[in-house]
Amino acid sequence: MPWYVLSRLLQAVPVLLVVGFIAFALFAFVGDPVTIMLGQDHTEAQRQALVQHLGLDQPFVVRYARFLWAALHGDFGISYRLGRPVSELIATRLPATLELAIVASVLAIAVGVPMGVYTGIHPRAPLARLFMAASLAGVSLPTFLLGILLILAFSVGTGGWLPSFGRGPVVTVGGWWTTGLTSWAGLRALVLPSITLSLFQMTLIVRLVRTEMLEVLRSDYIRFARARGLADRTIHFRHALRNTLVPVITIIGLQFGGIVAFSLVTETVFQWPGMGLLLVQSVAAADIPVMSAYLMLIALVFVLINLVADLLYYAVDPRLRTAP
Repeated sequence: MPWYVLSRLLQAVPVLLVVGFIAFALFAFVGDPVTIMLGQDHTEAQRQALVQHLGLDQPFVVRYARFLWAALHGDFGISYRLGRPVSELIATRLPATLELAIVASVLAIAVGVPMGVYTGIHPRAPLARLFMAASLAGVSLPTFLLGILLILAFSVGTGGWLPSFGRGPVVTVGGWWTTGLTSWAGLRALVLPSITLSLFQMTLIVRLVRTEMLEVLRSDYIRFARARGLADRTIHFRHALRNTLVPVITIIGLQFGGIVAFSLVTETVFQWPGMGLLLVQSVAAADIPVMSAYLMLIALVFVLINLVADLLYYAVDPRLRTAP
């Protein structure tokens, strides 16, 4: 197992290098950060001084090598828009995004797996048909539209019962990590964005678990278990569900990465102060260091999630524990 983990981490190195190159190459020629930082009323001398200060007058290869070397040391440069270190901005915004992503993923799993199991065991039941119709609606609704509808229903329509924007009051834990889970106002602020972000993942989990359960329940070993007289609860939850979870773990892991990477729509709708909102603001200002660092961070998140998913396979399916 340790050698397997080490090999996967070594495989991640070229992936991160390629992502870093693509990110830097894509953003190096996008927009004019100098004009955005100085405004329209500036002299040519001011422009040349800022270009030299930012290192934009150097060749692309030199700039990429400097960016890569600094990134290996956790330094992603200075934000063109805010004038602050990018690593500091990420440390400030990352807790909000991870908190939202974790709550949304837990909600999607806690609701989606039981619904999928029920619809797989009782596919023709009226409640199962209702679940499937609701899941179809959840897959079809755009995230931004769902967020606006929730704001209209539970914030505007109820006179501010739930907050429509912001994160609420937060406390600092461990010197840099911030959380709003310690106060009632922070929990209320988390309800609408977490539901918005989790709905698509929830409906996807429901449909995947249902499909896998239907397939597993038709397997020969399930028929053999029924012939042995095992109870339905044992068959459904000890044998069928455990074999169903292998592909589900993959989807859940990738969806968590997708939640972290593509939460920008939800964060923009609810003005959630996370990484997604930071990226949207950085794109508008052609803030190349922030955009490059964001893509590098997302690539690292996906690499770690895939590694965790592979390790969870060993805990779920004993057939995967054989030595290569």
